[in-house]
Amino acid sequence: MNLPQPSAEALAQSDRLVARLQSQIDAAGGWVSFATYMADALYTPGLGYYSGGARKFGPGGDFITAPELTPLFGQALANQVKQIMDLSAPHIIEAGAGTGLLAADLLLELEHLGAVPETYGILEVSGELRERQFATLAEKAPHLAARVHWLDGLPERYSGAVVANEVLDVMPVHLIAWRADGVFERGVSLDAAGQFAWADRPVSGKLAEAVAALDLPLPDEGEYVSELNLAGRAWVAEWAARLEQGAMILIDYGYPRAEYYLDSRSTGTLLCYFRHHAHGDPFKWPGLNDITAFVDFTAVAEAGFDAGLDVLGYTDQANFLFNSGVLACLARRAPEESADYIRAAKAVQRLTGPHEMGELFKVIALGRGIAQPLLGFLRGDRLHAL
Repeated sequence: MNLPQPSAEALAQSDRLVARLQSQIDAAGGWVSFATYMADALYTPGLGYYSGGARKFGPGGDFITAPELTPLFGQALANQVKQIMDLSAPHIIEAGAGTGLLAADLLLELEHLGAVPETYGILEVSGELRERQFATLAEKAPHLAARVHWLDGLPERYSGAVVANEVLDVMPVHLIAWRADGVFERGVSLDAAGQFAWADRPVSGKLAEAVAALDLPLPDEGEYVSELNLAGRAWVAEWAARLEQGAMILIDYGYPRAEYYLDSRSTGTLLCYFRHHAHGDPFKWPGLNDITAFVDFTAVAEAGFDAGLDVLGYTDQANFLFNSGVLACLARRAPEESADYIRAAKAVQRLTGPHEMGELFKVIALGRGIAQPLLGFLRGDRLHAL
């Protein structure tokens, strides 16, 4: 694993988080679930990856999300968001708004469409990212920034559109190991030297019920390791309890369950990112690496449906963006022969190409009280695959 070396300051911050994690494992009796470890590594105030202050998004960070590639992503998404607001209420909440670029792009395009929302709420756990979002909006959409407010939690009642781009993949997951002698939860302990180490325990409680519902066979030999995102299911259910009318648009990389738990995916989907390098060691420099897992979209759909939401559509990102008018947004960007147009077209290719983000990323819509089909799913809907 050949990774760039962090700065001395970054390593010192990681060491402080390591000491805290080690103390928490000791206090818990020598073992914590991987979901607990992941949550602390990502979200411990002042030290976790998403709350420690380091740059995360864009060329100078650890990864690039769709809004960092081109504003055309947000412009196309705005067409779908407008339809949802027209069918419910003129409000938007974005969960995990990153640098604030998507919020700015959505607001500016909705202004172009004559559909500026009355309010734009941002659910953000990171104080550092809130500051970046505020600065981005002040720079790119200063005349609309007054409509934006930040939320510490989900609203009690809500009608309108909810947007979450690459949020579910960073919710803490449980690691499960299927072996010939049973099913185990893979957690984190400390070895004789006090370093993080994997340790398995038999699954129990609600986790055991969720594992049993998957009905996966035990392997004859070796082990099969994968993830369960109970936090993501609970988050969807919480939204279902609050959404009176409107729809959630959830965008992320993942698979339907039949593809998620393929025999060939025997080591799971867990990945870490550091300065655009992907690796598989979540114990490496805690607090400096993003930790992610692919999304089981069948589980997302089930969580919404079981909580009373309608599953309004499911497709790949390419079909969603084409249906939502990304090519029309591109066409009005600049003359076709211009350098700006060519750069934008290359970004669209990356967003929609089958070997880029177009197939790997999926989009699911969950809602209540939406009386007509959503335009983002008119062609290429894959609800049957869930």
